[in-house]
Amino acid sequence: MATPDFIREIRATAGHQLLLLPGITAIVFDDEGRVLLGRRSDTGQWAVIGGISEPGEEPAATAEREVYEETAVHCVAERVVLTQALQPVQYDNGDRCQYLDITFRCRATGGEARVNDDESLEVAWFPVDSLPPLNEFSLFRIKQALTDGPTWFEPTPVPGA
Repeated sequence: MATPDFIREIRATAGHQLLLLPGITAIVFDDEGRVLLGRRSDTGQWAVIGGISEPGEEPAATAEREVYEETAVHCVAERVVLTQALQPVQYDNGDRCQYLDITFRCRATGGEARVNDDESLEVAWFPVDSLPPLNEFSLFRIKQALTDGPTWFEPTPVPGA
């Protein structure tokens, strides 16, 4: 995945220090209830669609943009289903990031699923009862998107409470 220009500009002065970044995940369903997945070019594994917000971009707009950029599918973000601070990661170049992930349930509105950038090897629709092998990150987000309940978040214990 290409590093956005605004991150490169921050890194020019911040070096490798830990950056908190807005991560967005889109769980996209079609009219048949299938979920849209991409097989990532960096790992070769199937995963849900996601990316990071550009400065000033609304999170729902990021979800819709990322889905189109990666899969050529148009969608509308319907609701937030999960917010979660992920564990910090360190990349091979030494850069450290921690993503604050906001996951949206999205509804496909048009387009034909296809590889639309260099981040995916394949994209496809899958029935939720016949998913390819997925990591826990993707499986948990799909599960949350299938529920009609409130947004899920993991409350942080308050020290001394």
